[in-house]
Amino acid sequence: MSGQITCYLDCVSPYSYFALLHLERQRETLKSHDVDIDIVPVFLGGINVGSGNKPPWTLPAKAAYSKFDSTRAKKHFGVPKVKTPDFFPILSLLPQRALVYVKEAHPETYIQVFLDLFQEMWENGVDVSKPDLLAQVLFKRFPATEIKDILEKANSALYKQRLNDNTKEALDRGAFGCPWYFVRNSKGEEEPFFGSDRFHFMWEYLGLPWKDVELQEPGQPKAKI
Repeated sequence: MSGQITCYLDCVSPYSYFALLHLERQRETLKSHDVDIDIVPVFLGGINVGSGNKPPWTLPAKAAYSKFDSTRAKKHFGVPKVKTPDFFPILSLLPQRALVYVKEAHPETYIQVFLDLFQEMWENGVDVSKPDLLAQVLFKRFPATEIKDILEKANSALYKQRLNDNTKEALDRGAFGCPWYFVRNSKGEEEPFFGSDRFHFMWEYLGLPWKDVELQEPGQPKAKI
């Protein structure tokens, strides 16, 4: 068995946070099945514009539903502190460009930095689009001299273009939101997947053994989620 999951994420999306948490929890098991994960930073605003999609909060019916769905998702993924910050939405270009550079220059730290950004924004209410606040988050993993370099690279033409290229790649693969996945199975076939609640479809497509949601008879202990 071999396969590849390419996952396109933006720190502006809480469902991207849920997706990254789940994929990282499954990384070693996926590796044992010879399935690799590639986490790619993209600009969700560009995906929305390029695909013609609209953010959920701009559509009244979606906005009304989202409070129920997000409550369920926070419980399921074990992050009850997630909440929408007062400054939401942000223009996520700077942190996403910084992630593009960190992925290239510091691959061993990249995933943790992505998780740090998600946690600080969605659990601690830190506006990571602000250079000084982004620097504070980066300080968890890097010395001041390295942070200066990361911010400079994030504002350079090279990494602006690389984020654009990542976003275009996602759009070319059909993306209309985040988290977006492009999955290749052992037959070399490829299909897109969307959202943080389609992993069972993904495992099935990859030919992996997995357990479905099972309804218990009355009197059985309630499953933990």
